[in-house]
Amino acid sequence: MKLSIVIPVFNEKNTVREILRRVEEADAGVDKEIIIVDDFSTDGTRAILMGLDKPAIKVLLHEKNRGKGAALRTGFAAATGDIILIQDADLEYNPAEYPRLLEPILDGRADVVYGSRFLGGPHRVLFFWHYVGNRFLTTLSNITTNLNLTDMETCYKVFRREILRKITLRSERFGIEPEMTIKISRLKCRIYEVPISYAGRDYSEGKKIGWKDGLAALFHIIRYKFFD
Repeated sequence: MKLSIVIPVFNEKNTVREILRRVEEADAGVDKEIIIVDDFSTDGTRAILMGLDKPAIKVLLHEKNRGKGAALRTGFAAATGDIILIQDADLEYNPAEYPRLLEPILDGRADVVYGSRFLGGPHRVLFFWHYVGNRFLTTLSNITTNLNLTDMETCYKVFRREILRKITLRSERFGIEPEMTIKISRLKCRIYEVPISYAGRDYSEGKKIGWKDGLAALFHIIRYKFFD
């Protein structure tokens, strides 16, 4: 088995070296390839990536800013692994937890695994309204998909390669999260959740997602459920 780790990145010069170090050092129990997609960073991230002397890391560059969804689609298209895992570049999610995420797939129980921030793992205490928004969007997603997820918006999503091949993704930005969830729900595949830790950051530390993205997610849940 081979694991493809797809890392979308935009303006993360302060964390990109460290996340790549952590991903490289993570013991996934299988061979792994690392694919990082720079979504036209303007803060020096791109120069860091272009200066890497690491043949094991595949660096892909967007020539304009297109969004997380577009960066993931670029990474998915380049992935050659049997399993594909999404990793953000902001240090909020811990690559040391890859074995926990991969276990249900490797032992044959799951086709898709979500890492949930709300199943009891340690997490940094931060924004109440972000928590409320996440739970609202997850609940609405569950209503439309008839799933019982606790964290639809999590970064950590892991797929058997053949599952991603069966769906066509269109989202350019953060709408990719509900789009993936809705489309895999139609496949009637085996979905597991596992608890993960979460080291959230605040806006002074570079957090990007905000209330407008929450409204956009609401729109995308309706769009991909009924009109796509």
